[in-house]
Amino acid sequence: MGRREFARAHHVAFFDARATELPDDYAPQEVNHLTLGYFAVGGLSLLRELDRVNKDEIAKWVLSFQVHPEARGDEDNGSFYGFCGYRSTQFPLPNVKDPCHNGSHLASTYSGLAILKIVGYDLSNIDSNALLSSTKKLQQPDGSFTPIHIGAETDLRFVYCAAAICSMLNDWTGMDKLKAKEYILNCQSYDGGFGMVPGSESHGGGTFCAVAALHLMGFVQVDLASNLRDSASIDMGMLLEWCLQRQVTDGGFQGRRNKPSDTCYAFLGWRCPKNHWRLPLCSSGIFADLPVTLWRLYKISTQSDPRHLPFLLRPGCPFLVGRGRP
Repeated sequence: MGRREFARAHHVAFFDARATELPDDYAPQEVNHLTLGYFAVGGLSLLRELDRVNKDEIAKWVLSFQVHPEARGDEDNGSFYGFCGYRSTQFPLPNVKDPCHNGSHLASTYSGLAILKIVGYDLSNIDSNALLSSTKKLQQPDGSFTPIHIGAETDLRFVYCAAAICSMLNDWTGMDKLKAKEYILNCQSYDGGFGMVPGSESHGGGTFCAVAALHLMGFVQVDLASNLRDSASIDMGMLLEWCLQRQVTDGGFQGRRNKPSDTCYAFLGWRCPKNHWRLPLCSSGIFADLPVTLWRLYKISTQSDPRHLPFLLRPGCPFLVGRGRP
């Protein structure tokens, strides 16, 4: 079967519709409204079709999810003053003191700020003092972050969210970067990838969060060669090999070993080397020059015996046939 063309018009129509109204299956997911909005608006932006939506109305809608302190001094009451994923928690029952009614969530805050940035809203207009000071209170002693102020799981997802929030607001008072870096380094596994928590299996999503957070915090440079020379940072050679090994025989990418390919990992896995190291992995067509680029990249990062090469770089690999491998 030949390669199918990208149905751009269909994607535009889909994102355009979802930017204004959710289908029945998604409408009840109140907690995810900002995240779903981010996917729709971000999709239109990637397709250069953002003019289809009313950017001012979208910004107004997003800002309605921000939680503000009710009184002076409330910034220090332990609550997180970010963005809710849904509005119902902003309205507690009368005469009932519910410490959980503030539903601000680190992921919803990331999504909200990302939408605002995409539509061109000036983030300097955000009242960020309470947001950032309460974000820092979510950081745990080991450097990780919990997403809400009443306690929850901690892993690399929320370290990345915190780093992205501080980066978008251009203010790093919301986190201790050195503690966050230490936590991230502790998540690198023996095979070079990153697990969501220390000691866990390497995962495509966790690896993206780790590398992206380190890059945003300034610990991973754009220049790949500098990263390879920096022994104090992550094991870059092992990380590159792990990323290379995630492409499977159907051309897609898996999130973990021995798993089928999934489109989300084509985004997460190759955002690491492409966006953070600016490698021309997708310069023309669908990975047209990928095998040659990977071969050269691997030779830079390690001088391993050819028998130890990842699948993509082994002699006879179908993806290398006719690609001009050295």
